[in-house]
Amino acid sequence: MKRPKPPLFLQRDSYRRRRLADAARVLPVLGALLFMVPLLWAPQITPAQDTARGGLYIFAVWAGLILTAFALSRRIRSRASRDVETAGDDDA
Repeated sequence: MKRPKPPLFLQRDSYRRRRLADAARVLPVLGALLFMVPLLWAPQITPAQDTARGGLYIFAVWAGLILTAFALSRRIRSRASRDVETAGDDDA
C-alpha cells in the first residue's frame, strides 16, 4: 500500500501577500474595463446629448479605483513590514 502524499502547505502570510499583489496587478485591467462601460450604453432618444450620467459614472469609478488602490497598498505595506519584523526576530 502506498503512503499518501503529504499535503501541500503554504504559509498563510505569504499566500495572502501574493494574493494581494495579484489583486494590485489586476486593478488597472479592471479599471480599464469599467471605464469602457459607458461606451456600451445606448443613447437616449432626445436631441440633447446624455453625458451627465456617463460623467458621474466615470468619476465614481475613478474614485473607487483610487480608494481600492489605497486600501491594497496599505495592506501590502503592513504585511511586508510584519514579515520584515518576523525575519529580524529569526536572525537574533
